[in-house]
Amino acid sequence: MIKKSISLILILSGILFFGACQNASQKKSTAQKSATPAVIKKTDTGDAPVMTFSETEHDFGKLTQGDIVKYTFHFTNTGKSDLKISHVSTSCGCTVGKYPHQPIKPGEGGDIVVTFNTKYKFGYQNKSIMLLANTKPARTVLHIKAVVVIPKDKK
Repeated sequence: MIKKSISLILILSGILFFGACQNASQKKSTAQKSATPAVIKKTDTGDAPVMTFSETEHDFGKLTQGDIVKYTFHFTNTGKSDLKISHVSTSCGCTVGKYPHQPIKPGEGGDIVVTFNTKYKFGYQNKSIMLLANTKPARTVLHIKAVVVIPKDKK
């Protein structure tokens, strides 16, 4: 009788143990499935304007501290409707971005003029200029970079 009870307890324990393991693995597999990122589809721009730049990054190279330099990023509206830039912001007060405030028709172009003041700057500099417009995606980022050195007379 005792042997039958022990055998029964062992069998029930085994069933519970293996059942719990299987349930845990099913939960894990379900969690893994739900954590799997969804496939991101390319956004259809439809009739939205598209801001196409000839380049989105400019390297000024080596500059001397105190230099004020400018660079013009040219773009074309390759979309199907008027492009309107609503705002330009920069990553630093040393950088200013000027942009056209009037709508840019499809096929026409415009310029983003970036001014970088190296006063109080030293070493490698990487600044970003963020444009907000009625495009898809709405945000476009341009970059300027330079290495700023201290003038010889100030060393």
